[in-house]
Amino acid sequence: MPFLMTHFYPAGTAEQYAVVLGAVHPDGLLPAGQLSSAAGPCDGGWVISAIWESRQAFETFVADRLMPALSGVEGGFTTAPEEHLADLTLYQTA
Repeated sequence: MPFLMTHFYPAGTAEQYAVVLGAVHPDGLLPAGQLSSAAGPCDGGWVISAIWESRQAFETFVADRLMPALSGVEGGFTTAPEEHLADLTLYQTA
């Protein structure tokens, strides 16, 4: 079942996102199991949204790639995100 993850970083910036993106996706490609990714500025901060093949694919990414990569990053987001997770009942693309 497709799975949605959104992270909102209050007062987050494009510069902080670029640092995190470079650490987490150094090859510029989506990791295994991630179907799409979107990010940008919004009222009061920065938002990241990703669609995954499954909750398990997301959890594997967090444990094996995201957390290890973020442990040594300087200049990234300075607070934990406001996280929203959802098992999707609909996922359409053009």
